[in-house]
Amino acid sequence: MLYPVGRMDPIRFTRLLVDIESISGNEAAVGAALYDELCNLDYCVHKIPVAHARFNVLATLDDKPPEIVFSTHIDTVPPFIPSSEDNDNIYGRGSCDAKGIVAAQVAACERLRKQGAAVGMLFVVGEERDSLGAKTANENPPGSRFLINGEPTENKIAVASKGALRVQVTAGGRMAHSAYPELGESAIEKLLQALDRLRRMDLPGNPEVGPCTMNIGLLEGGRAPNVIADHARAQLLYRLVGPSDSLRRQIQESIAGLAEAEFVLEIPFLKLRTVPGIETMVAAFTTDIPALSKWGEPVLLGPGSIHVAHTEREYISKKQLLQAVDLYCSVAKQLLV
Repeated sequence: MLYPVGRMDPIRFTRLLVDIESISGNEAAVGAALYDELCNLDYCVHKIPVAHARFNVLATLDDKPPEIVFSTHIDTVPPFIPSSEDNDNIYGRGSCDAKGIVAAQVAACERLRKQGAAVGMLFVVGEERDSLGAKTANENPPGSRFLINGEPTENKIAVASKGALRVQVTAGGRMAHSAYPELGESAIEKLLQALDRLRRMDLPGNPEVGPCTMNIGLLEGGRAPNVIADHARAQLLYRLVGPSDSLRRQIQESIAGLAEAEFVLEIPFLKLRTVPGIETMVAAFTTDIPALSKWGEPVLLGPGSIHVAHTEREYISKKQLLQAVDLYCSVAKQLLV
């Protein structure tokens, strides 16, 4: 046990969690540490199997089902970066995305349970990859009225979360010796033309949340410098600000005759509940909220900045981390009135 019962130290607990490597797919060790700590804090704790020794951690109170559940993820992106700190910040992989949030939520629940609130916690695996932990948890919801999902929003409450549309664009060609390009058909050249058309495409906007954006994240193709490429592929990610039907048609029409589009993943755009008195923001990133649709009306809120998440110098402000504990308690009380 790290701390006496009822005396959760969010700063020390954040460092403990950061120092356990938990890149997506390898969350078992940090899940076990979190499970042990919550047991020592006298919650009713369950490991919810997900896949390949991976599990979510669910903590509730013995005497009452949760009306409000705090949730975030325990996986991180690579590479593993151990913790460090100075007077102002805690550094390391997952410090703000989202292990500091785990610590703040546990500390908030410790305070709320003493005040008689029916709280619960759900910490899931796989958010950074495919939300598999959240999808698994959604199969057995506890009947909670509200879900407070934690992501780095700088302690502002999100009015909306942009969605995501992942697209794989594939072009085919015909191999030939590069000395005689007229005998072949370059899939790479066709793919480049298709991508240029997509880059020039007018994307939809939303006056409340801003524009849809597109990123070309991966490019691959060809066989050797002296071979005309017979295959090429790109992976794109669009950040959605509304329904995707029109955008999908636009993409297919733009690249017709050059390449084919496969829509491999969609996370919908969401408008979210706010709470009076808290500064708002728009989350340009996606979360587990769409995959936790049965866990209650969602609120998106957490300490830390998304601008430093996934970077080599990821950090969370100690001041903001401690403020988040107060903020989580205040939001929970307003929701449960």
